[in-house]
Amino acid sequence: MHRHVEWDDPGADSVMRHYQKNPTGYSDPGPGDILSARYQGLVVRVRVEAYVDGTSIGEVVALIEPYSGKRRKLIGKLALGDTVRLADECRAFEPRPGDSDKQDEEPQ
Repeated sequence: MHRHVEWDDPGADSVMRHYQKNPTGYSDPGPGDILSARYQGLVVRVRVEAYVDGTSIGEVVALIEPYSGKRRKLIGKLALGDTVRLADECRAFEPRPGDSDKQDEEPQ
């Protein structure tokens, strides 16, 4: 059974938006690939078991606080080992080192 997850909007870190602008290098995920998404502010890594009609199905293998790198076993009702569905439009690039500085800056 899959755990239903309301993924965070990936915003500027959207994988799909990136590849719509620059399709070079994009391929559908396959078994064993690790994908990232955002859930309640954390980075969630999912190991793909199957890919069907724009949705990956797989196991949650990491829950990471994006700026400290601290790993967690549970956030809300989502836990390591849960099987989830991750639609392509919810996939997100992981924050890059140094992005935490941007959070502290005043908007201009």
